[in-house]
Order: sequence, then structure tokens, then C-alpha cells
Amino acid sequence: MKKYFTEEGLNKFKKDFGYLESDKRKDVAEKIKLAVSQGDLSENAAYDAAKEEQGFVEGRIGELKSIIAQAELISGKANGKVQIGSIVVVSSQDGKEEFQIVGPEEADVLKNKISFKSPLGESLLDKRKGESLEIDAPGGKKTYKIISIK
Repeated sequence: MKKYFTEEGLNKFKKDFGYLESDKRKDVAEKIKLAVSQGDLSENAAYDAAKEEQGFVEGRIGELKSIIAQAELISGKANGKVQIGSIVVVSSQDGKEEFQIVGPEEADVLKNKISFKSPLGESLLDKRKGESLEIDAPGGKKTYKIISIK
């Protein structure tokens, strides 16, 4: 299954993968080595913590490797319609807002990056400038009008 990313988003995942695979993996191995050198492992909290951290790091490395292998860069080229990668300016009763439509792995509402699988993201897809849409929001129905697509 393809996972869609902006170039910035994919680079962040690759950077995290590189860090975990080289630096963090070595750091955890050193912690385990130090804990083993302290003797009896049956009651060694440092060893248990290091092994737990190792499990987390290895799990995340596997997860990132899978995500990167399935990654597809999105161009966001404007074709007149909202698509994955588009930056969309909308207006609503709350005023103007700008969102970038991205894949779920890259979504970050604090950076105005919304998933194309979210209610708003899904409703925006394939719409054109000037079109309006209505979504069910937690506070009730909300209407948006597309001001521009970049």
C-alpha cells in the first residue's frame, strides 16, 4: 500500500530512520553492555530498561523501514483541483485557514497539515477554487469555501 509524502515529510522519516539505525542502536548496545558488566542480570533494572529500549528502537526501525519502502512523493502540482500535496486556503465562519493535504503519517494539525483521509481532507479532494463543502464537525456542521489552491 502506497504512503504519500511531501519531500520534506519523507526526508524527516529518512533522517529519523538513519539516526535510529546508526546512533541510537549503538547507544542502546552500549547500555546493554554496561548493564551486563555489572553482573547478575536477574535483578538488574538497568539491563531490563536497556532491553526494553532496544525492543522499542528495533520496532521503530522496522516500522520506518516499511513506511519508507512504501513511500511515494507527492508533487502537489496545481491542476485546478485539490489533490494530495495541495495547499488549500479556505474560508469558514471562523475566518480564513490554510491547510496542506498530506498522507496520514505526515499529518500534523499544529503545522496545518491534514490527512487526505480526515473528514476535511477527504471532502476537499478533487474540489476546485470557489466550491463550497460541508462537513460534520464535533461542534456540528461546518461549511468551507475554497479561496485558492497552490
